[in-house]
Amino acid sequence: MELKDQFKILIKRVESLRAIFDLDKAKRDLEEQEKEMFNPDFWFDGDRAAAVNKRVDSLKSMIDKFEKIEDKVEEIELMLELEESPSEIEKEIFNLEKELDREEVATLMNGEYDKSDAIMHIHSGAGGKDASDWTKMLERLYLRWSSNQGLKSTILDRQEDEGGLKYVTILLEGNYAFGRARCEKGIHRLVRISPFDSNARRHTSFASLSVSPSVEEVNVDVDESDLRIDTFRASGAGGQHVNTTDSAVRITHIPTGITASCSNQRSQIKNRESALKILKSRILELELEKREEEIRKASGEDKSISWGNQIRSYVFHPYKMVKDHRTNLETSDVDSVMDGNIDMFVDSYLRLGVK
Repeated sequence: MELKDQFKILIKRVESLRAIFDLDKAKRDLEEQEKEMFNPDFWFDGDRAAAVNKRVDSLKSMIDKFEKIEDKVEEIELMLELEESPSEIEKEIFNLEKELDREEVATLMNGEYDKSDAIMHIHSGAGGKDASDWTKMLERLYLRWSSNQGLKSTILDRQEDEGGLKYVTILLEGNYAFGRARCEKGIHRLVRISPFDSNARRHTSFASLSVSPSVEEVNVDVDESDLRIDTFRASGAGGQHVNTTDSAVRITHIPTGITASCSNQRSQIKNRESALKILKSRILELELEKREEEIRKASGEDKSISWGNQIRSYVFHPYKMVKDHRTNLETSDVDSVMDGNIDMFVDSYLRLGVK
């Protein structure tokens, strides 16, 4: 295909994305929000101020991204007019295509809470020490992935176990945190030669991953009388950062049996606030799961896609492969995946969801 024809296709894609994200409206919204920030009474309502600040940051990020795309379009157009090196033009077109691919994937995240922050919980399953080690490896994977995505990650709760971690709860903050992270919920399976086996035998380990939208701006009614609140001393590897008082908090929602705990703060009050936030998030997660099940039944879908299903296998031995069982996408570059480069799996799953 001629370079000019490729460029025409790119222009149409840019115009389509501009319409979908309604860039003109975004600019008007940003102007209104910034005017509100200059109101003398703006900072009196802390929660409202935080929400507006977050919205302003989100709008600025989106507008800045599109302006850079449009600058790149103008640059390629000028290169074509000046008949510059075809190889250089082809390189710029390729880079722009990749950027547009990422933005088009974002349009697939149109769920009710997809733009929200997310709370990710990774829990070791069957496999003993290997499962604990696998949970710790997944923690590293997703912390690196969140950094690659420009998301802020905060560990809210973490319990160490022999060989690694029993569980970890991570808050992910940023645009489309939930929309992307929800693609990872399910069972993750590891096959490798166990470093804990003196006979160097192959072992299979499992870890479960659940994701729920952070509910800062979502009204989830929780009756205080339905809660049981326990305090305990946070456990850890030792040292000055381990709490020496009963500041860790665990909250149980008695009607559902859902529990949430937080131990990352020295203040019991702050840990209680975070634990309640996690609890509300998980109650919302349960409601979303029920809603999805009703939709599947109504549509006659007999394929089970419950959150407890095995979604991906990571094989380190006797060969190297990571395979997503939902999309059948696979790669032999295990090291890259374990460094947090999982966009290929996330994007493939999002595209599968619109077919």
